[in-house]
Amino acid sequence: MLGFELGRWDYITFVALIVVGLAGAVVVVFLAGLPGRIAVARKHPDAEAVKIMGWAGFLPVVPWIQAFIWAFKPTDIVDIRRFPREERVAVDADIARLRGTEAASGTGSPTPSSGDTG
Repeated sequence: MLGFELGRWDYITFVALIVVGLAGAVVVVFLAGLPGRIAVARKHPDAEAVKIMGWAGFLPVVPWIQAFIWAFKPTDIVDIRRFPREERVAVDADIARLRGTEAASGTGSPTPSSGDTG
């Protein structure tokens, strides 16, 4: 069909190219998800945004670098709509959701104690 016969070394070359291609794909997937995994491990309040930016920004590279830096940025900012305890509970719930685990007991969303039913 090709005009020549494929030998053993040709097949070894094909297998080697496939292995190198798969290894390259694994490296790309690992690097693209790295900022998100770092942000989740550091309990970053914007972990989901860092994760999305890491994946979406991998091909143009510059947004990926920004997401990588953002994942390491210290975050002492407290959302003014919640008290610090409620903010910590909300961040822990988001991190648990991103990890695919359940939030630890006592970290559920706080409920108002005023007794309003309306």
